[in-house]
Amino acid sequence: MTNSTSDLWAKIRQQFDSSPYPTIPLDKSPKNDLDLLYIHNLVTPYYLRNQKVIDTKDKVILDAGCGTGYKSLVLAEANPGAKIVGVDISEESVKLARQRLEYHGFDNAEFHVLSIYDLPKLNYQFDYINCDEVLYLFPDIAVALQAMKAVLKPEGIIRSNLHSSLQRVNIFRAQKVFTLMGLMDGNPEDLEIDIVTDIMKALKDNVNLKATTWSPGYEGEDRKETILMNYLFQGDKGYTINDIFSALRVADLEFIKMTNWRQWDLMNLFKEPDDLPAFLGMSLPEISIEDSLHLFELLHPIHRLLNFWCGHPQTAPTIVPFSEWTDSDWENATVCIHPQFQNPKFKTDLIACISIGKTFSVRKYLALTEEFVYIDSSMALCLLPVFDKPLPMMSLVEHWQKFRPLDPLTAEPTDQVKVFQTLQKLLQVLEDFDCIMLERQS
Repeated sequence: MTNSTSDLWAKIRQQFDSSPYPTIPLDKSPKNDLDLLYIHNLVTPYYLRNQKVIDTKDKVILDAGCGTGYKSLVLAEANPGAKIVGVDISEESVKLARQRLEYHGFDNAEFHVLSIYDLPKLNYQFDYINCDEVLYLFPDIAVALQAMKAVLKPEGIIRSNLHSSLQRVNIFRAQKVFTLMGLMDGNPEDLEIDIVTDIMKALKDNVNLKATTWSPGYEGEDRKETILMNYLFQGDKGYTINDIFSALRVADLEFIKMTNWRQWDLMNLFKEPDDLPAFLGMSLPEISIEDSLHLFELLHPIHRLLNFWCGHPQTAPTIVPFSEWTDSDWENATVCIHPQFQNPKFKTDLIACISIGKTFSVRKYLALTEEFVYIDSSMALCLLPVFDKPLPMMSLVEHWQKFRPLDPLTAEPTDQVKVFQTLQKLLQVLEDFDCIMLERQS
């Protein structure tokens, strides 16, 4: 480690020791935050990569750069039965992380004041590594990824993110302004925060830097944290999609998916995605995942964080698209409810709609999407059994025939083939929105 790098890490450590982050109240629970639970559940990326459902019990999960432990708490809530290990270079942050997990009753957790570079000292191999809002602080992100890869199990998954250089360009301009003024020579504290506030308030509202970066929230009760983590953030850097893929190649890691992958759909940027200009219609279907994501960020850089999952390269593709499933695949498939729906309120609301024959809206229970999804109450009735345990496809067909023995249009006995085909369509829609997971038996 060079002297300049060592000095920077000392500044970063000092900043987080004096202002531990995030400043989320100790008693705040993430139990009702569907987006966070979905992203931090090992089941989600494991299924997206392998089309297999994994049990989180006894899995070992690392929160690399755990800060004050809120994401560690999310990981514990999202992954029942898993052991949580947190590391951070800030001793003050680690103290708060321990207190947080103890407060919420999680005793299968441990925390260490440790650099990501020193992870082998823990003598653990991890099933899942969460490295949130940390990777962009490293001088070489590929080296940091390699350090995590060294303690990752063969089928393990890493979730990390980087600040977007395109979306955050104006904040980086602001950081240069305050660096020039000497406000980041040492550890920024209340004096520097007050100076930043006074300067930004003194600027005319139409000055570009103020118009593009300042908001009333910077003057509210979270002023200190907001300014420190934006205008005065030591070591902050921005990256692009190409930077991610380049680092993954150097680290010999395989890209799995963006964690908010629905919000990176290039086709959604066009008014008529099924009727594109001829050039785009011919070229876009042929471009790589990297190029598609890079084009998205150039056209529409709305994401502050470039959030992604990666893991060890897999020896062979394991996913067979549903469009290629045979009837035999469907007959031998297992249907599981996604953990994000394993809550009493969802089931209670579903039963209430079924009891009055009302169409059930799934929208408010979905993670990371604004789309509306509805389930006919009679179809929803046939899905109730999977709330209790995963079931074979044919068990759901039999359940359907038992509770809907007659075709509502013909009053004839329900045809098993029609039920089978209808369930296929319904399950594919629900799977596409992560309500359920379909596991194909090999």
